[in-house]
Amino acid sequence: MNLTDVPKLMHTNSDNFFLLAGPCAIEGEDMALRIAEKIISITNDLHVPYVFKGSFKKANRSRIDSFTGIGDEKALKILRKVSETFEVPTVTDIHEVSDAKMAAEYVDVLQIPAFLVRQTDLVVAAAETGKVVNLKKGQFMSPEAMKHAVQKVKDSGSDKAWITDRGTMFGYQDMIVDFRGIPTMRQYAPTILDVTHSLQQPNQSVGVTGGRPDMIETIARAGVVNNVDGLFIETHFDPANAKSDGANMLHLDNLGSLLSNLVAIRKTINSLK
Repeated sequence: MNLTDVPKLMHTNSDNFFLLAGPCAIEGEDMALRIAEKIISITNDLHVPYVFKGSFKKANRSRIDSFTGIGDEKALKILRKVSETFEVPTVTDIHEVSDAKMAAEYVDVLQIPAFLVRQTDLVVAAAETGKVVNLKKGQFMSPEAMKHAVQKVKDSGSDKAWITDRGTMFGYQDMIVDFRGIPTMRQYAPTILDVTHSLQQPNQSVGVTGGRPDMIETIARAGVVNNVDGLFIETHFDPANAKSDGANMLHLDNLGSLLSNLVAIRKTINSLK
């Protein structure tokens, strides 16, 4: 998919889902290119529209000694290189108003983290760049509340908004996905299911978030059956040694079989319409 095709992902009646996937954080150029190349070989074969995901920095950390990034400009240049090398769009998350203009010079989609999605200035700054704005649903928010976040993008002069559900807090250390929210949010904007973050187990006593990667296919299948427009999956060739969110990542070797199954499920669902 060419970079100019990003707006084509804005509609909600595609025969197939699109995919946002990649490492949690950009750890270096070689790892980013390696992961992107593998994913693209899979998505091209399955005709799944693809956007490469990678955080240029990590601002929401449990401990001060947690990995936050390799340097903003360095990581953003790697995202640009992935885009130019493989001719795919890229997405990264922003955390401050000043990040919006900077990141927009390098990527195609600006993502607003779940904990920040109510921050009006941040959403407006992202929308004003003209890039697609991916709004992560707050873990504390109802699906209905996301219409207001989408409206902020529209009121800023843009119609390029996506919503991503990444689960809702269930107690202190678990997340659940309420699939009733998918058709609700699809009324407001194309809706993506963040499979891997929905399986996080935050607030661990050691200060490192846990996860349930064994449930990735279960959650992803349920999302596809319920007509999500896109899937968000963090993946790495060595999750155990990933510098961020390794506990809930999908091993890159398992992505091909997962996507093959999900594409088959979507085709079956489409045949029943």
